[in-house]
Amino acid sequence: MVIVMMGVSGAGKTEVGRRLAAALGAEFAEGDAYHPPENVEKMRRGIPLEDGDRWPWLDRLSREIGQWLAEGRTVVLACSALKQSYRDRLAAGRPGVHFVWLRGEEALIRARLELRRGHYMPPTLLPSQLAALEAPTDAITVDIAASPDAIAARIRKELERAR
Repeated sequence: MVIVMMGVSGAGKTEVGRRLAAALGAEFAEGDAYHPPENVEKMRRGIPLEDGDRWPWLDRLSREIGQWLAEGRTVVLACSALKQSYRDRLAAGRPGVHFVWLRGEEALIRARLELRRGHYMPPTLLPSQLAALEAPTDAITVDIAASPDAIAARIRKELERAR
């Protein structure tokens, strides 16, 4: 099974994803680590990515997901997956892929981004991410106002119900 933690930057995909992976005895993968250097540099300069920038990255992640599933691994993947077309590309019709949307108020996310250090994604790109976000209809949706542990516990319960 692959669980894709999706949402805008600052929603808690990495923090909650790591805790969820630990609770499930699963592996954690950071989707940002799969971006080509050109994408990282573009974001670092405050330039929003376009679909053309994202397709190779999403295709690479989709191949990884296919490999993980073929190997019978359980992986929690942090990946923005903002648009339905991106989620479709990642899942590629595979039933073992589940999406979890970490949804929250813009003010809370902005505050988190402004406190974050050592990440290339500047808070100035939040509006472009929110504009690109297409609310999923096929995801577990969790509000991010709770603690990371509480969010991970809620997701775990929702995944158990979905099985």
